[in-house]
Amino acid sequence: MRDITTKPTTLRRATASATIDVTAEGVALVRDGKVEKGDVFECARVAALLAVKQTPMVLPHCHPIPILDTEVSFELGEADITIRATVTTIAATGVEMEALSAVSEAALCIYDMLKGHVGHALEVRGVKLVEKRGGKSQFGRSVDGATAAVLVLSDSVASGAKPDTAGRSVVTALEGAGFEVTSYEVLPDEPADLSARLEALLSTKPDVILTCGGTGVGPRDKTVETVAPMITTPLPGLMEAARSFGQARTPYAMLSRGVAGLVDSTVVITLPGSRGGAEETMSAILSGLVHLIEVLHVTRPHDGGYE
Repeated sequence: MRDITTKPTTLRRATASATIDVTAEGVALVRDGKVEKGDVFECARVAALLAVKQTPMVLPHCHPIPILDTEVSFELGEADITIRATVTTIAATGVEMEALSAVSEAALCIYDMLKGHVGHALEVRGVKLVEKRGGKSQFGRSVDGATAAVLVLSDSVASGAKPDTAGRSVVTALEGAGFEVTSYEVLPDEPADLSARLEALLSTKPDVILTCGGTGVGPRDKTVETVAPMITTPLPGLMEAARSFGQARTPYAMLSRGVAGLVDSTVVITLPGSRGGAEETMSAILSGLVHLIEVLHVTRPHDGGYE
């Protein structure tokens, strides 16, 4: 089973459809309520609901997830019945398999109820995913033409006492999202050094500057004190999302003092110095960061109304 520990939780919805050929005689029996085994649509709807709930029991790579809503509808054709199911969740993985299971099982239920009437003329076909929303399919996690700089703040890494893993993981995440990382540097926990490098980088106008380290409560943790006064437009939601995401995974995320915001037109974000904290923060904010860069670039209208 795939590890989805660091995938963000979003509202996800999937719609699937299937068609079962039942002959004109079968359609008439269903329409007139004369099927011997009972109400075809109600039985098929129950079968679809049960299939949604049992999907992870029969498909080994499907994660158990909360099902918030399932809608099942039927359309009678001249000689066939089309089934459509929409499944909704708020989770770290999608519900397309649940939707596909719903229409498949509903079709099999119809098959079972009509086989005594029309026999081998029955055929299930066209089982397909119609639409999916949420996750990567809706909330983009890649951007074109954006630049980023990464600054690692660590006395031990700067001295060569230990390797940098947090900053490297951030670089990997940025490059994976389409950013061109134009600068990667390691600095000691010295506010003056950080301030000077930030000023130099800001003069080149990168889209994003990410710092790693110095967001805790240690005596040398001064990244927040250095960055916060430079911010011209605070974006507290980025760090709120990161802390909330991290808190669900470790009780220490609440201790991060990270801040984020615009310094003129550059997004500046302060990440924790641990690899786990940095990776979780990137997972939590990446979609929002990509969207923010798109808005700042005015590359597309905003879905909420502004451009």
